[in-house]
Amino acid sequence: LQPRSVDSSMSKQESRESQDGGVSLSAPMDVEMLEESNTRDQYSSRAADMLADLTLGDSDRELVDDERSEKFEKFLAEMGIWSEGDQVSFAKRYLVRMSHTQLGRIDRFLRPMLQRDFVAHLPSALAEHVLLSLDAHSLAACEGVSGEWRRKVAVGQLWRKIIEQKVKTDEMWKGLSEKKNWKKFLMCSREMSAQIISECLGLCYSTLKGTVEMTMHQHAFYRRLYPKIVQDIRSIDNNWRTGTYTLKRINCRSENSKGVYCLQYDDDKIVSGLRDNTIKVWDRETLECRKTLTGHTGSVLCLQYDEQVIISGSSDATVRVWNVLTGECLNTLIHHCEAVLHLRFHNGIMVTCSKDRSIAVWTMVSPKEINLRRVLLGHRAAVNVVDFDNTFIVSASGDRTIKVWSADSCEYIRTLSGHKRGIACLQYRDRLVVSGSSDNTIRLWNILCGACLRVLEGHEELVRCIRFDSKRIVSGAYDGKIKVWDLQAAMDPRSLPGTLCLATLTQHTGRVFRLQFDDFQIVSSSHDDTILIWDFLDAEGASGAAGAGGGAAGDGPPAIEGNVMGPREMPAGMEEEGVEAEGGAGGAGDGGAVERVQRRQLQARLREVAAAGQLEGENGRVQRDMEDEDGEVGDIPGYNRPEGRREREM
Repeated sequence: LQPRSVDSSMSKQESRESQDGGVSLSAPMDVEMLEESNTRDQYSSRAADMLADLTLGDSDRELVDDERSEKFEKFLAEMGIWSEGDQVSFAKRYLVRMSHTQLGRIDRFLRPMLQRDFVAHLPSALAEHVLLSLDAHSLAACEGVSGEWRRKVAVGQLWRKIIEQKVKTDEMWKGLSEKKNWKKFLMCSREMSAQIISECLGLCYSTLKGTVEMTMHQHAFYRRLYPKIVQDIRSIDNNWRTGTYTLKRINCRSENSKGVYCLQYDDDKIVSGLRDNTIKVWDRETLECRKTLTGHTGSVLCLQYDEQVIISGSSDATVRVWNVLTGECLNTLIHHCEAVLHLRFHNGIMVTCSKDRSIAVWTMVSPKEINLRRVLLGHRAAVNVVDFDNTFIVSASGDRTIKVWSADSCEYIRTLSGHKRGIACLQYRDRLVVSGSSDNTIRLWNILCGACLRVLEGHEELVRCIRFDSKRIVSGAYDGKIKVWDLQAAMDPRSLPGTLCLATLTQHTGRVFRLQFDDFQIVSSSHDDTILIWDFLDAEGASGAAGAGGGAAGDGPPAIEGNVMGPREMPAGMEEEGVEAEGGAGGAGDGGAVERVQRRQLQARLREVAAAGQLEGENGRVQRDMEDEDGEVGDIPGYNRPEGRREREM
């Protein structure tokens, strides 16, 4: 490079003036400015060669002779006394004179110098906080940035902390940590986790204690654990979608009347209410009956328990409170004048509903002190189910309506209408209400405005029980089937109806009365006197997979023939008593042998009722529900009550 002098034009002018006898048209130049100009000219003449060395690679630098290197260092030393502005100005003036190729080489040289490793320069606690805000995929990518970043992730045990955050905030992660037994590696000190991991990997903890090698072993362990957990969750979700499960069966062996009307479970036990008037507690491991609670004089239609008590409702019109550990009856509440069909309690409040069309709100001071607070009236038929939280009480009835009440004042708020027949089941959580009806449909409601968001069709008979969580709706019906629905898709109005039913489970041989589920299993009960446990966690090679059908509702053959209730399973006049669903069990059958037998038995039963003088109204039309031997309202298979019949008076 041969750059021109900074003041070259001025120097030429001065030279001409000297030749002309020192005459100048301009003012005389100051002596100091002239000296400074000469000095910069000297720098400029040397800088051309010096600056070129900036673009030299390592191999090129080795070829620079000692003399040139010495000049270069001397120039840099002199330039070091310049101000920052002068240095930048000098560099700019020389950069604009360089070729594109030279500038490209300088750019490649400067780019790494302009980058800052903020993670390495941040304090460890702050760097860990930044990295923990990333998702797992991004954190894995950060490990590949540099050895320093990987060291930060390892020393901070960030993979362990991410897993612990998931376990604290996600119920599925929490449940999986307990069922897969990797919770022991979490929520403990670093020393304890290092010791447990050493035992698991067969390492000598006493030798590795406190070493970098032990830190890296811990890091690698949690780094491998995270994707394994994710894979387990995907496998479980796929089992739900394909209906793949392992089945366990509890045969209740009721001596008299058969049927399991209600249940609740945890990891230790299953508590069930039976038609034979008893409550039975089953061991989850052995599936054996631990204890039997007796005292009710009618079928146990509903129950709920917590850490202290079991509370049950019966067709004998009473509510009983039991000690959950000893099975001792602590209290008996007598208020309803007919069967107690459903109850719920939490936070010191209990709500019961009855065939007498009323809802009772109770204040629970202690198991032995439960006081009636308010009675809610408004339904025109039996109230089959209630649910509540701190904001609303929600009730559903055989009068085809869902009513919403204030939890604080117990005042009526609104009615949700849309079902064409009586409503048998319901669950309410947050803003969503999901209900099942004798019209064979499931409806999703917005409780705040009362709008129906979606209608799910697929069951062939009355929908008797329903539960939902953040992902799925699970329903059971009198057709003996359990259906799994995609809740998130159901909430999307763009989803096609045929894509909403994920699986159909058909192992029950009788009407499905009650079910409960979590992320890993369904526990259901039926009129066939069994409790079935459908396990989607350990479902590899499950024989039950063949009985499930995904896709459109009702697709796929049943696993067991005759799963629709036949005459031998439910004789006429022995119908289920735990729900009064106006209009019977649902529409006429498919014309098969089972339906023909049911119709013949119905005709015979109607003739018997007519002979006993139990028919009323014109042309012998039935104006009231058939009653079973316990005096509870049941459903007449194959019989549809006229849609325009007069509703019962209050």
